[in-house]
Amino acid sequence: MSFNTALSGIQAASADLGIIGNNIANSATTGFKSSRAEFADVYASLLGASDTTIGSGVRLQNTAQLFAQGNITFTNNALDLAVSGSGFFQLDSNGSMIYSRAGNFKRDLNGFVVNNEGAMLMARSADINGNITGAVGPLQLDTSYVAPNPTSALSANINFDAREPETDSSWALIGGIPDTAGYNSSTTTTIYDTLGNDHTVAMFFSKLDPVTNPNEWNVRTMIDGALVDTTPVTFNSDGSYNTPATIPITFNPTGGATVPQSFDIDLASSTQYGSNFAVNSLSQDGYTSGQLLGVDIDKDGIIFARYSNGQSQAEGQVVLANFANSQGLQPLGDTAWAESFSSGPPVVSEPGTAGLGLIQSNALEESNVDLTEQLVRMIEAQRNFQANAQTIQAEDAVTQTIINLR
Repeated sequence: MSFNTALSGIQAASADLGIIGNNIANSATTGFKSSRAEFADVYASLLGASDTTIGSGVRLQNTAQLFAQGNITFTNNALDLAVSGSGFFQLDSNGSMIYSRAGNFKRDLNGFVVNNEGAMLMARSADINGNITGAVGPLQLDTSYVAPNPTSALSANINFDAREPETDSSWALIGGIPDTAGYNSSTTTTIYDTLGNDHTVAMFFSKLDPVTNPNEWNVRTMIDGALVDTTPVTFNSDGSYNTPATIPITFNPTGGATVPQSFDIDLASSTQYGSNFAVNSLSQDGYTSGQLLGVDIDKDGIIFARYSNGQSQAEGQVVLANFANSQGLQPLGDTAWAESFSSGPPVVSEPGTAGLGLIQSNALEESNVDLTEQLVRMIEAQRNFQANAQTIQAEDAVTQTIINLR
């Protein structure tokens, strides 16, 4: 019996060493979660033990997975993701759902965000306006050109200098360029047509007769060097803007774009004070086509795509999954787990909700293995192994003594 007891101790120590060795081997594995051996004693009788019953050794009762948080290290890759808190990334692996804490993702040739094994990261999708919908599916970043948006509105916040003299009577174009004697000030910006072609809009502001029209200016609009509109605008005696509400502009872009193209100029935020001419803001709502430059992912898992035309838009939101019993998850290798009966079904939600952690972009979660702790445990397991081996040697010596009795 003592031989069997000691052998069970050797087997237990060997199993402990195997678990410790696996932890040490994965001390640099992204998203790895360490394990520990849990043992139970063994009794020979199944009918109960008396006061003199001797145990029959030990057995490995469980290999417990430890899902404590690992350290987070920062990288320069926006698709490197770490979970700070509870939860797992949900991944589609050939139609099966798997779960992982390893967030070293990248784009594949079809634009899907995948891990090193090709499993696709799951996220809530966004519509064409960047609104997150309720559907969860593989995250795919659109690498095609973003269609241009023709300008439909131009807004300007300008201070017209009330001290300026009359210039409108001298307005003239010389070689297609306005004579500087015909206007007091000007500003330019760029607008876009339906093909994304850019066009230069220049606005020239001419003060009318300061005696008969002290609060009135002519606004002349030129597009690509051609005069397309002249509209008088008025201000109130307190310097605030009066009329018109907007200036409608129509022009005919060349190069195959839709013609005519119309947009409104809004000067309602402008003023006429006795201070220098100033363009406080000048904006328009059009943009040219653009290609995907990169993505930014915030703590809530929302993916913002950045395009070469200066635009950005939400492409989706990474979801996380949690389980009633994480230790019941089935290990699959490659730092991935699968749902099991013991784990319970996944609860999938957005980061920061339902007890789930937050997303850290440009970062990875390191293995939660503490090497110092593992080395101490290794020494203990080695000592246990040697002690059990010594028990066998002692039992062997006693047995030989009995055999040698005459």
